[in-house]
Amino acid sequence: MNTPPSPVDTPGTVSPPLRIGALAPLTRPGWVEAGRHLLSGMELAVGEVNDAGGIHGRPLELVVRNTAADPQRAAAAVDELAQLGVAALTGEYHSVVARTAAARADALGLPYLCSSAVLDALTEEPTDRVARLCPAQSHGWRIYADFLRRAGHSRVAVVTQPSVYWASGTRLLREFLAPHGGAVVALDMTGLSPSAVCDALVDHGATALLLLVGHPEPAVPLVRSVRRDRRFADLLIGAPAGQPEFAEWAALLGDDGAAVPFLRYLPERLTPLGTRVETALRRRLSQPPSFVAFEGYDAITVLADVLRTHGTDRARMAEAWPQVAVEGTRGRIGFSRVPGIGVWQWAWPPVQVVDRDPARPDRFRVLHTG
Repeated sequence: MNTPPSPVDTPGTVSPPLRIGALAPLTRPGWVEAGRHLLSGMELAVGEVNDAGGIHGRPLELVVRNTAADPQRAAAAVDELAQLGVAALTGEYHSVVARTAAARADALGLPYLCSSAVLDALTEEPTDRVARLCPAQSHGWRIYADFLRRAGHSRVAVVTQPSVYWASGTRLLREFLAPHGGAVVALDMTGLSPSAVCDALVDHGATALLLLVGHPEPAVPLVRSVRRDRRFADLLIGAPAGQPEFAEWAALLGDDGAAVPFLRYLPERLTPLGTRVETALRRRLSQPPSFVAFEGYDAITVLADVLRTHGTDRARMAEAWPQVAVEGTRGRIGFSRVPGIGVWQWAWPPVQVVDRDPARPDRFRVLHTG
């Protein structure tokens, strides 16, 4: 069993780095902007840990692998990172990719802190090796369904693409809205053009359309088509998965991209640490940081704390999840067991329903909190 490494003893020697494996979608078809924000948050935190002397004198080193939203590529990356001797694994934005990464990390005995993938069933069976920072999909999407209900939307249409994540979202929305008299109709975008979707919305009498599809295709052309159809002056377009959070959305859609509510995992006010980190991330990204960037920073903050207090032995690190009590950018982070969730879970990060202000699309309005 490894113990926390000692500081450097011999003048002029350099302690070997402690490696952390990081997964992120950095090329298409992955959500590249999300991956860039995630990685920026991680890199900022690693730099700050090293500027403060590292972990018992040893620097942190981030070993990054691009998943490109491909589960098999992620599995191969986990194998490689484990062989390279990383102490732990973190990252990933896409739920279907994170699920594969979690399964492989669990099988290899590699601790994995999932930063940004919300699918409830992150692992098939309960495990002690995997923990998660972001809220489970059932938690966040229940809050989004409550927002829809309070806004008076009882007839909701969702456009979807084949994916376990989108299918889970559709099921959750039905479960949450049905007890209140709401109905959800699913439109498979695979066989529909944007104009055909518009006709279907009229046929179903929907008052809200939710985009459970990829970005920028087919989400962007679909939004443009709906916005230009005079039949939908009062139709709400929503994107619970968070597509409008990123600058690319605003750049591609302009005013058409405003007033599209989405889920964002930020508090009303950041912690003092979060305020400082926000300033630093803004400089690194040359734009306001998304909540995904804060998730990346917090993931490294948690892993650094675990390494300091429990050493580099992978089994000991996995045993440490329930003992974590770390001040993050968005609140105090700790992990517990949540019914129906098979991994250690921060329960819960703050959740907001937000949109871009039509009067100032570069600004966000908080519409609902949970």
